Amino acid sequence: MKMTTEEAFVKTLQLHGIRHAFGIIGSAMMPISDIFPKAGIMFWDCAHEGSAGMMADGYTRATGEMSMMIAQNGPGITNFVTAVKTAYWNHTPLLLVTPQAANKTIGQGGFQEVEQMKLFEDMVAYQEEVRDPSRVAEVLNRVIMQAHRASAPAQINIPRDMWTQVVDIELPKIVEFERPQGGESAVKEAAELISNANFPVILNGAGVVLSEAFDDVAALAERLDAPVCVGYQHNDAFPGSHPLFAGPLGYNGSKAGMELISKADVVLALGTRLNPFSTLPGYGIDYWPTSAKIIQVDINPDRIGLTKPVTVGIIGDAKKVAQGILAKLSATAGDAGRTDRKNTIAKTKSSWAQELTSMDHEDDDPGTTWNQRARADKPDWMSPRMAWRAIQSALPRDAIISSDIGNNCAIGNAYPSFDQGRKYLAPGLFGPCGYGLPSIVGAKIGQPDVPVVGFAGDGAFGISVNELTAIGRDEWPAITQIVFRNYQWGAEKRNSTLWFDDNFVGTELDTKVSYAGIAKACGLNGVQVKSMDELTAVLNQAIKDQMENNKTTLIEVMLNQELGEPFRRDAMKKPVQVAGVAAADMAAE
Repeated sequence: MKMTTEEAFVKTLQLHGIRHAFGIIGSAMMPISDIFPKAGIMFWDCAHEGSAGMMADGYTRATGEMSMMIAQNGPGITNFVTAVKTAYWNHTPLLLVTPQAANKTIGQGGFQEVEQMKLFEDMVAYQEEVRDPSRVAEVLNRVIMQAHRASAPAQINIPRDMWTQVVDIELPKIVEFERPQGGESAVKEAAELISNANFPVILNGAGVVLSEAFDDVAALAERLDAPVCVGYQHNDAFPGSHPLFAGPLGYNGSKAGMELISKADVVLALGTRLNPFSTLPGYGIDYWPTSAKIIQVDINPDRIGLTKPVTVGIIGDAKKVAQGILAKLSATAGDAGRTDRKNTIAKTKSSWAQELTSMDHEDDDPGTTWNQRARADKPDWMSPRMAWRAIQSALPRDAIISSDIGNNCAIGNAYPSFDQGRKYLAPGLFGPCGYGLPSIVGAKIGQPDVPVVGFAGDGAFGISVNELTAIGRDEWPAITQIVFRNYQWGAEKRNSTLWFDDNFVGTELDTKVSYAGIAKACGLNGVQVKSMDELTAVLNQAIKDQMENNKTTLIEVMLNQELGEPFRRDAMKKPVQVAGVAAADMAAE
């Protein structure tokens, strides 16, 4: 069948149901973007390609549907790097389209030329370049299927002189692979270990969300009366209202979850790679049960046993493996210590809930006084925890939320819970700043009938603030964005208070800037709040305006400068000066 290369490309996108593209327009992609409207593909032209990539991540995570990132060759494509790696560690299947400088001139150091395949080789799960115009559809189809199979971004690189060619091709067939259910002997061994456990604990990761395994994990947990924890930034990996839900592990997570998993003699790690950061000690509790038998389930065999000693490794889909283990449990599974375990779970959860609701302020480490000084400096301003409690009072149960990286967002890790998956968008273990705003915009595009609220600290928000200039246009949906305003890079400042004697290099932000004012200048609604009651009321109104009046509101939450736990207590130590450094040693101008 005769068609142009751009028609072949777009028809292949249609076969896979890819309806949304995010980026900035460029000449290298115009032959295909020109026919997007006719094909039913919406191109979302953002203010920056990095934010566009995070919008794509948010869209796909909120919907389960693949989206596409595309921009001008060279600098437009290089701006995608951070977003693509973020999506990689978020296990988000995305199509990365990278138009390339023309074959005719590549290698001559021409305009907007860069080695785009080399650039992304460590950022994507699969990459391939189109070598001949007749192979456009074939290569694109394979790249899309590889992204699905790996649940990660995959790249198609297309020299720009491949466009506007007439080719005679057949459109490709889509071949779906059934996800594995785990080896029979491994599932049997896991079931035996769990059947004989005195205190089994289930730890859910992203794989549970991706496989839609809530009901299956709940059935398994209820059969055993086993507490269910979730990994760091995976608060939506189990229903928060379930009596066996123990909350997130890791940085500023659930003390109840940490205390309960510390008692485990068997841990079933479902759909999680058990990355080291997610299991760091929290609240001074070194909770990982080093003597427990670990059953790790992951669809990627390379990640099993990578970070923790594993007794049983199972390569498989979290949902299918949970079903398989449940079917093979003994008749007496969970009976050992059942009553005591149920009582322990209930008591531990209740105690933590009471403690969390009474936590107003952050403690100082011995020998430091920063938080004490911060409270004294602004006694009438909210602390971060007071703000999070006020937010929880207004946040709809069905809302999708995003979180940026940073100290104030991290303090909020213990607060939100959800009854469904695909509700909590966080930057994940790559940890880029600037994720909160674009990802929640992408989520709203994908779920227009669901309330959404984005969160960011004021430092991180500065990286994506330019998207306020894009999202106010008529075709863009309304969102609600909260910015925690304390005029500092909090995570780095916390490090300075602990290890660098309050030598605050590069940690202070401009106090004359108003993010609410910037929002207003962009034609959006911008509001500053200073009290808990005011925050709850304004957030309630903002969500109403979002859902009923298609109005975007940015809420600038004025906070004192209290700082929570450092991100990397494990990676920092007090520096020692040996030779000494003095300004007088600087060479003369």
